[in-house]
Amino acid sequence: MKIAIMGFGTVGSGAYDVAMDAGGIEVKKILDLQIRKGYEHIADKFTRELSDITKDPEIELVVEAMGGIDTPKKFVMECLKAGKHVVTPNKNLISACYEELMQTAADNGAELRFTAAAGGGIPWLYNLLRTRRCDTVREVRGIVNGTCNFILDAMHDSGADFDEMLAEAKSLGYAEANPAADIEGTDTLRKTVISANFAFGTIIKEEDVPCYGIDTISAADVAYLKEKGLVCRLMMNARSENGAISAYVEPTAFPVTSLEANVKTNNNLITLVGESVGTQSFFGQGAGKLPTGESVVQDIIDIREGISMNIPSAGQDELSVDNGSAVHRYYIRHNRMCEHIEPFIDTFEERDGIYYCLSKPVSVADMHALAQHRKEKGKPMFIAGLAE
Repeated sequence: MKIAIMGFGTVGSGAYDVAMDAGGIEVKKILDLQIRKGYEHIADKFTRELSDITKDPEIELVVEAMGGIDTPKKFVMECLKAGKHVVTPNKNLISACYEELMQTAADNGAELRFTAAAGGGIPWLYNLLRTRRCDTVREVRGIVNGTCNFILDAMHDSGADFDEMLAEAKSLGYAEANPAADIEGTDTLRKTVISANFAFGTIIKEEDVPCYGIDTISAADVAYLKEKGLVCRLMMNARSENGAISAYVEPTAFPVTSLEANVKTNNNLITLVGESVGTQSFFGQGAGKLPTGESVVQDIIDIREGISMNIPSAGQDELSVDNGSAVHRYYIRHNRMCEHIEPFIDTFEERDGIYYCLSKPVSVADMHALAQHRKEKGKPMFIAGLAE
């Protein structure tokens, strides 16, 4: 099979390397503005013109590894309209434009695959779809952002503050120069949307999923939770019940003996719960050049060999997202008791003017509304759901 790669950064070059080792795949064209160092020997494959790909009848499949939304969407749409299959690990693009891209692929007899978009090197989405063939998936949850997990794990082990561990994550290459998508939870949000759509055979939107990240956590929060035998992790959560979906992203405090509490450094742990199969968890590297590149190439091979995947497509029923029925207790830290917070509180301790609280059972919708309100008022607090 002859293919093209659009974008030749970390993931694009990783897909190239894995494809060369896999055999049976020829990379005919690479769309990028410059030749990546170390790949000068294939300079003749590089182009800056999309038409060199879309108008080449020999190219059957295109890998989009550019990142972002606007330009990748334009390029992917042109490739699909040219009847070329597309494989992408671009979670931003898939989460934001899922329905339109799936419809365009269907209209043009092309396949769109993106199992690397959530889980990276972990065969998460593939196994999620495989489970759905003969089971009903009721829940998906997990640690899906390695940057946040590295920061939280390091804070727990060292007692260091958030800013110090974020700086270390940057120095090690785990965090981008602008880490907002990671620490504010939007990266996890996008993976939640994609996973929920796969799990429940529906289409939910990013704007329907409340998200609270770890950007307001402090060393004092981690220390307090540690005293209680708890470890904080940033979690995606989605559950289907009674014709509605609860879906949200939030920090969660787990008992120190739990699987989630023992996911170290930048690893991921993603879990599905099926009616028949029960609970299954997948552990490994959720990002990286070769792990993600391998997932991309697995999609290419599946398309080449005619292996179908029952990916929920455009036109599927949209289930409503209702986080009012998702109820649990929370850890809350804030600097003063007020009329907005007090009704939620069950017990609290005051230390040096800071309130460390455990809430009554409260809905995710209500707690996230409170937390976002406080953040918008410039008085952010930290919240973490308490795992049952």
